[in-house]
Amino acid sequence: MAKVVSIGEVMVELSRGADGRFGQSIGGDTFNTAVYLARAGVETAYATALGDDRYSEQIRGSAQGEGIETQLMLRVPGRTAGLYLIDTDGQGERSFTYWRDSAPARELFELPGWEAVAEAIVEASLIYLSGITLSLYSNTGLGRLFATLEFARERGARIVFDGNFRPINWKGDLVRARTVYAQALKRTSIALPTFDDEVLLWGDGSPAATAERLATFGVQEIVVKNGAEGALVVNGGAAQFVPIPQPVEPVDTTAAGDSFNAAYLAARLDGQAPLPAAEAGHALAGRVIRHRGAILPRHANA
Repeated sequence: MAKVVSIGEVMVELSRGADGRFGQSIGGDTFNTAVYLARAGVETAYATALGDDRYSEQIRGSAQGEGIETQLMLRVPGRTAGLYLIDTDGQGERSFTYWRDSAPARELFELPGWEAVAEAIVEASLIYLSGITLSLYSNTGLGRLFATLEFARERGARIVFDGNFRPINWKGDLVRARTVYAQALKRTSIALPTFDDEVLLWGDGSPAATAERLATFGVQEIVVKNGAEGALVVNGGAAQFVPIPQPVEPVDTTAAGDSFNAAYLAARLDGQAPLPAAEAGHALAGRVIRHRGAILPRHANA
């Protein structure tokens, strides 16, 4: 099985260009991270469910082209992949509109074949998921996901969680979101939250407060991303601020956090310490936000 299994949803992406017209691509937070992990040479698989439409086939083909293992992408006949649209303002900040309520990814842990997906996840060395991943599933699906993560932890896997909180995905139900997040955090080895998201969900007053709260769940390694303000890295109880190397004028901030996470994890898997890993995260995120859309063109990835 792949060293890393990333879990979630990949969708058709429409991103508005400078001329006002939309270009079509694919993306999704944990999928974006999987792409950048694979480009860094990390053996990566993606777990999700897709339809059998041409866009679902395009997603599979794109994943394969990136070197991502696709055997954990369940195929559901007669269904279609989700769709999202990105708009960006003058500062490169993005807003999203989704059409995904009937996407099969939401049923990954309830579809025929989910047991095989769970068995493969358990075999991974590192399992990556996000708050958006959690928002997809019913209580039944969440129960099966958390049981899978528990089995994986018992076998020595590390669970990596990016809070990536989007209120619309939880229909404004903060109580349920906090309850589900708490269950994920109890099983988390490495947390990679974005401070703005933690403010929305938990009301944290500072990145340090976020790190302190996450530590109460037993999380040993924490990186609180804070945009142009850099990142706070906490490992083994010691905290250190890692600034961005230089200011970047963003074109589109989509996947800034996703790419940071990928570079950070690739460096950690390569044996680097958390601080240089965070510097690698800043470097890749800085390149990503100079381009439109979630995934850099290959020629721009170096």
